[in-house]
Amino acid sequence: MTAATQRPAPPRWTGERRGAIGVVLLVAMVWSISGLDVTLDRLLGAPSDAWAILRQMIPPAFARVAARGAVGKVFESVYIAWIGTVIGALLSLPLAFMAAHNVAPIWIRVPIRQLFNAIRAVPELILAVILIPITGLGPWAGTLAIGIHSIGTLGKWATESIESIDSGPIEAVESTGGRWVSSMRWAVFPQVMSTISSYWLFRFEINVRASAVLGMIGAGGVGSELVSHLVFRDFPAASAVLALTVGVVLTIDTVSAAVRRRIITGGVGGDDSSRSAEALSDLTGINHR
Repeated sequence: MTAATQRPAPPRWTGERRGAIGVVLLVAMVWSISGLDVTLDRLLGAPSDAWAILRQMIPPAFARVAARGAVGKVFESVYIAWIGTVIGALLSLPLAFMAAHNVAPIWIRVPIRQLFNAIRAVPELILAVILIPITGLGPWAGTLAIGIHSIGTLGKWATESIESIDSGPIEAVESTGGRWVSSMRWAVFPQVMSTISSYWLFRFEINVRASAVLGMIGAGGVGSELVSHLVFRDFPAASAVLALTVGVVLTIDTVSAAVRRRIITGGVGGDDSSRSAEALSDLTGINHR
């Protein structure tokens, strides 16, 4: 094996460096625990307290929560997450094209990127608190909060996907006299849409969990039902609501993961990609002739 193909030697950490890093990590941990105001008595008593609550949650009162309409509340969280994801996907996609450095000028992409950063800096919970006085209590506030926050996250992910594409198809379209819109349609879309679609599904999974939390502040969903049982210490009913929520979330995660794998491996959208590749080859052939 030649010297060019040899692996570089791993960095050698001296004992002093390792010791210094260990001390820094230990100090940071102690400082963080002291800031949480966690006493030793509370830490030692936490397992027994948790076990006492868990015993009260068994058996779950499924019949009682079903009579109160908890199943409908669980699906309301799913509806909130779905509509919020659709809002985020539809608005983030065109903005992502304006934020990518390889397809947009700097005077457009810099403000759009800062907009994505500003949106992601505000959690869904804070957005819902801001929107509730405007929309009132209910699922609409949660839907808008999830939709707005999804714009920032999905826009960032889509922008990174667009920036990582192969520039060859874009050059092929431009060489035939194609305009910016044609480049986006025939050169960029086929390369990124499978990845972006998988991002949309992944974000939907995240939004399902977020919608359950938003219900705790009155923004719709199953969170309000869970809080009402916990306030009155009705642990069997709270356990049933949690079990229903976990079951729905796990089902959505499983189905969504299977669909995302199918999309990424080319099972979905393959025909569109092949048609786009054929169109690009035709355009290139015409240019050469």
